[in-house]
Amino acid sequence: MHAQSQPFDQRIDVALHDVGLQRAMSGTLPQFIAVRSRVVAQMPDWEELRTRANAIKRETIENLPRYLDQLEAAITARGGKVFRAATPEAANKYVGEVMDRRQAKIVVKSKSMATEEIGLNHYLEARGVEPVETDLGEYIIQLAGQTPSHIVAPAIHMTRFDVAELFKEKLAAEMDPNDITGMTALARRVLREKFLEAGVGISGANFAVAESGTIVIVENEGNARLSTSVPPVHIAVMGMEKVIPKPADLAIFLKLLARSATGQKMSSYVSFITGPRRDGEPDGPEEFHLVILDCGRGKILKDPLMREALYCIRCGACLNVCPVYRKIGGHAYPWVYSGPIGKILSPQIQGLDVEPTLPFASSLCGACRDVCPVKIRIPELLLELRKRETEQAPQRHKLEKLIFRAWAWAMQRPWAYSLGSLAGRVAGDSISFGPVGIWKKTREWPATPARSFREEWERRRK
Repeated sequence: MHAQSQPFDQRIDVALHDVGLQRAMSGTLPQFIAVRSRVVAQMPDWEELRTRANAIKRETIENLPRYLDQLEAAITARGGKVFRAATPEAANKYVGEVMDRRQAKIVVKSKSMATEEIGLNHYLEARGVEPVETDLGEYIIQLAGQTPSHIVAPAIHMTRFDVAELFKEKLAAEMDPNDITGMTALARRVLREKFLEAGVGISGANFAVAESGTIVIVENEGNARLSTSVPPVHIAVMGMEKVIPKPADLAIFLKLLARSATGQKMSSYVSFITGPRRDGEPDGPEEFHLVILDCGRGKILKDPLMREALYCIRCGACLNVCPVYRKIGGHAYPWVYSGPIGKILSPQIQGLDVEPTLPFASSLCGACRDVCPVKIRIPELLLELRKRETEQAPQRHKLEKLIFRAWAWAMQRPWAYSLGSLAGRVAGDSISFGPVGIWKKTREWPATPARSFREEWERRRK
């Protein structure tokens, strides 16, 4: 599973000085923002859809055990099998047992953050099974031995020059970096053979409809449809928060998801999978398995203040607008989930001690809350996590508390405030140590004004 050897602050420093990363991020993310803004502007009922989606998610999460039972009953009635995994180890073991029983040595996978979360690829490789990522972005980073750096665009940190060099090294193919079509065609030829050889197909799930037992997968390449229909066995892996009550709810979420994720009115492929192939049907798997992950979500569910994090539909819109993510990318984060949503999911699932500074890596500008299609109050949740971390480990914040006490003391004494302001104006440019020094490493120090606000106020008053 996703592990980092360097401390978070060191990874941030590395990312900020990575010229290639900065070029890739600045070239792609503004396009995501622009196309999303354009399609959202065409939806007069956008805010109403967001409000309705929030209400559906709230009702579902507050009654999640009931909807999960309903989902399991519906899938079982249609010939599918459901396994509820309390831990990543349990989920991987179940998938491994299916692979062993089918004697499968190749598995094709469509894009799935849930399988990244449990480290499924590493588990299968250790058992002698070849997992093949079939989403183009996922295939690229698998060849590179990396993890996804974005929920929707896993290889967003790489340029076309990086990909051409990678294909040359791993596929022995000389590629023109400007021939995007040619590189895509090469990957397609390689992957097509894997679809035909695979004994099992593994996917994630964007939604699971409790009433009908239907798994919904949204994609743009067709690889998920092949992964779930060509191999004789289909295993879907999803977090338990992906369930929604009724088929009618999909009309709302599908409008929100595609526009928020990629700026499309609708994704190219939307697959509705309800159990294994039935008698008389020409295609589809012989077996269908749904693995539902708890893996820390149950703990979040019990927390009335933080369970809102489970509303997330993994569109990635909050990453695109986040000023922190846009500068450091996804690999600087400590776990598979990056950006604003990663800052509230990772501490709750992994524990605040794993990366205690993570909730503090935010400007709290609120852009993430404004674009979230289900109206998750991300800044408020971050503030709550900061509060809890401060209470849990007060020794880490002694200097900060001392600084704020000194500031509060000075604010109550005009002479002290004026003296401190004067000292800051005089010495500000030369300070290169402590918190100010860290701040100045990646920012320009504001120009010192000729007069303080108080001096200017007094001058104008006279």
